[in-house]
Amino acid sequence: MLRQQTNSIDSMTHKNSADQALVRELNLSLVLRLIHNEAPISRAKIAQETGLNKSTVSSLVEALIDRKFIHETGIASAVRMGRPARLLELNPNAGSIIGVVFGVDHISVALTDFTGNMLWSKNETTEIQDKKEKVLAKALELVHEVVSVSKEKKLAALGIGIATPGTVNIDEGLLIFAPNLQWHNVPFRDYFHESTGLNVFIENDANATTIAESLFGVARKTNNFIFIFAGIGIGSGLFLNGDLYRGNIGYAGEIGHSPIMAEPLEAPCHCGNRGCWETYANQQAIIRRMQSRLDAGRTSILSQILKERNVSLSIPLIKEAADKGDTEAIEALEETGEAMGFGIATLVSVLNPEKVIIGGPLSIVGEYLLPSIKKVINKRALPELRPNVKILLSNFDKNASLIGSASIVVDNIFSNPTSIQRR
Repeated sequence: MLRQQTNSIDSMTHKNSADQALVRELNLSLVLRLIHNEAPISRAKIAQETGLNKSTVSSLVEALIDRKFIHETGIASAVRMGRPARLLELNPNAGSIIGVVFGVDHISVALTDFTGNMLWSKNETTEIQDKKEKVLAKALELVHEVVSVSKEKKLAALGIGIATPGTVNIDEGLLIFAPNLQWHNVPFRDYFHESTGLNVFIENDANATTIAESLFGVARKTNNFIFIFAGIGIGSGLFLNGDLYRGNIGYAGEIGHSPIMAEPLEAPCHCGNRGCWETYANQQAIIRRMQSRLDAGRTSILSQILKERNVSLSIPLIKEAADKGDTEAIEALEETGEAMGFGIATLVSVLNPEKVIIGGPLSIVGEYLLPSIKKVINKRALPELRPNVKILLSNFDKNASLIGSASIVVDNIFSNPTSIQRR
């Protein structure tokens, strides 16, 4: 009986200790996120905003300072008698983050600081026909290179974030399926962790950039927004009620493969379906629209550009022509903007967001897409919702995916501040 009582007491003690550890971790996360959102902020203001007592806040702040995630940045101006308050903010030099992006035709890697500032980056082109093993080997080579850069800068690597197109299992660090790559069941986390020893986090590229927008972009402090990632494919991140929405099994946001177009000859999609939204609104759609104009003999400066430079039609060339006032290039972009607007109008009516943010590779022609997108939304979305949604371009430009991949790691640290083991 005594042994049973002892075991019972030990079990209760262990449970209480576990509960206390969980509560402390949640409070550390709460305080760290608040400092990020409201910096510079004092300890007293943290206590006021969180409802935690001052001694608890002081203990939590000291723990975050010890881990180098935050630092004191100055002293608040005294508005009344008493000791001036010391202000807190994120510490950019808390460590470095390694970001990796797998695109259809490239691999990109980057090193950022803890606040999302780009310190170093590199891009390598790939071919769609390259075997998966070859691409992974090249990516690992680039990761080792960026680890060396991190050491040269005397910044401890806090983790690796991987952004990839397709559906992912974030708990297992597994790419389930990327239609445009035709990759199935790729164990990204195990592959990179075994070689580097670092914590590895994987996310769908649109979700990754959605996290970046919420932490460091135009959606900061926005509780309900949709991020549209437009490039070779179209994906979305749904940030609802202050958090990323993943859906029932974690694959929410694959809007590019919604069959929203109905016509006699629906265009085939890489996913195997027909009439998918992305086949009408991605970068290949722009190129097809422009090429059909050239084939029809329409007057465009692109005909001369392609002939003189002996190159293939591309988005940068179409932008170059549009910037010079080429009517055909502008119209090809406007038509694609209209196609994007149809899908976005549906999302606005269904989800009622505060903002819709458009980013990814097609953001380089965003100024030509945006007016048509807005025009369709103003015509197609529910009338009462139109005035209450802002349609914006991401300010990350070509670095959206890279900042997104790094943001995966930062967001995980915000959620679990004690989970990172410094190397």
